[in-house]
Amino acid sequence: MFSYAIRRLLGAIPTLFIIITLAFFMMRIAPGGPFDSQRRLPPEIEHNIKAAYDLDKPLYQQYFIYLGKLAHGDLGPSFKNKDFTVTELIADGLPVSAKLGFSAIVLAIMIGLSLGTIAALRQNKATDYSVMSMAMIGITIPTFVMAPILTLVFGVYGVSLFGYDISLPVGGWNGGALRNMILPVIVLALPQIAVIARLTRGSMVEVLHSNYVRTARAKGLSSTQVVIRHALRAAILPLVSYLGPAIAGILTGSLIVEQIFGIPGIGRYFVNGALNRDYTLVMGVLIYYATFVILLNLLADLLYAVLDPRVRYAK
Repeated sequence: MFSYAIRRLLGAIPTLFIIITLAFFMMRIAPGGPFDSQRRLPPEIEHNIKAAYDLDKPLYQQYFIYLGKLAHGDLGPSFKNKDFTVTELIADGLPVSAKLGFSAIVLAIMIGLSLGTIAALRQNKATDYSVMSMAMIGITIPTFVMAPILTLVFGVYGVSLFGYDISLPVGGWNGGALRNMILPVIVLALPQIAVIARLTRGSMVEVLHSNYVRTARAKGLSSTQVVIRHALRAAILPLVSYLGPAIAGILTGSLIVEQIFGIPGIGRYFVNGALNRDYTLVMGVLIYYATFVILLNLLADLLYAVLDPRVRYAK
């Protein structure tokens, strides 16, 4: 398995190189530039600024200069956030995005796995149909629609439950306080809860009709023991394969959520960088995302082999 992981990591280098190359040239050919504004700078000052960031050189030279710095781990300075490097901005926003994303994926796994299992155990009954209907609604409603709806219901209008006001903040981070995290975490988790519930339900139904589960029941094991000790481990295998892209989806989905709720994560930096043509900031965040997706997919493959003894990767 170790040799397989090394081969996958080496094979990821060309993929990452292609992503960096495409992103670099796409950013440069987009209309506008980092120092374009309604108020034109004097030509001498504009030339000096561009020279300081190597923007006065031909595009191919800019590309090789950037690759050279990247090879030394230098993501460059931010064009718009003065006195900050891209590395410093990512290091500042990464803990926020990581806390938000980790909370969302844990919530999605716990609720989605439970709902999918319950639906499978109540196959073709009212509970099954209700869970799958809610899952379909959760999949079809995008985060940029769900976020304003929950903001209006729980933030602007306010909700009272048993005489207690459970209104929630509609923006800000406040150091990661629980009240500030509830709405963005729910918005990020809802689509993944729906997908995980459907995956778990389909896989669990198939496993519950397998021969070894019938044997376990014939031995007199209770339904709880059959589900937890025998069926669940096999049923979560498709979920493991999905978790890599799912976590990546939560991170990319946080671009919108962080912007809506005013959360200072790297997703918000990415959006602001794209709007302001902050080339180095956008490239740095993109490289981080691409690397994270590659590593997560590799981890999902390795975890699949750990959970399923039948899977062996060639040496």
